[in-house]
Amino acid sequence: MWTNTTRYALDFDAAFAKHHGSLFRYLDRLTGDADAAADIAQESFVRLLGHPMPEEKVRGWLFTVATNLVRDSARTRDRRRRLLTMEPVSPDAAVRPDEALERGEQIETVREALDQLPPRDRQLLMLRQEGFRYAEIARIASVAPGSVGKLLTRALERFTRAYEAAAGGEGDASHS
Repeated sequence: MWTNTTRYALDFDAAFAKHHGSLFRYLDRLTGDADAAADIAQESFVRLLGHPMPEEKVRGWLFTVATNLVRDSARTRDRRRRLLTMEPVSPDAAVRPDEALERGEQIETVREALDQLPPRDRQLLMLRQEGFRYAEIARIASVAPGSVGKLLTRALERFTRAYEAAAGGEGDASHS
């Protein structure tokens, strides 16, 4: 662990540039609310300012702090319900309306399926989607490193069942 006598010169701007996009994507997927994800990502980086550490520890620390912030606010916010009632806005005018509608329906189905999962399953799947290695997932999710593979497999199975149920049981071979 880090000692108080050791000082680390962390380049905050470089750390922000390197990790913000990934952290925001993780939080956006985990919460289903881009505004909440942006707020939590910002709060995580603000907290990083007070915790000098070696650069190789920053990513895991940020994701751990962000995950804890999501857990803390989950009881008091109705993020997903508000997001699902909003009209999706496509910034790309070149997208055909039928493609935009289909994409929106797929996103809604994925979110509905994720909402059916226990929080730990959602967290594990989102961390894996962001490219974390099993050891990092274990540390962030506070699970035994040897159990990550099995937990991910079970979470993916539960997600697949929830997705198929949310899609009306229609088998779609194109989803993964």
